[in-house]
Amino acid sequence: MTNKTNVPEAKSAMNRFKMEVASELGVNLKDGYNGELTSREAGSVGGGMVKKMIEAQERSMAGQQ
Repeated sequence: MTNKTNVPEAKSAMNRFKMEVASELGVNLKDGYNGELTSREAGSVGGGMVKKMIEAQERSMAGQQ
């Protein structure tokens, strides 16, 4: 698995989104290397991002019907 953004133009927005989710969860995420994070902390940020993206897509789909 790579840490590559599929849409390069979205990279900065995804980084802002990641920092926003980390802040909401109380995870001390910083720019650059975050090797001191536990697996639980890192996973909670990724899981939080996925949850928010699914919610946004569901809202979008509900509005299109």
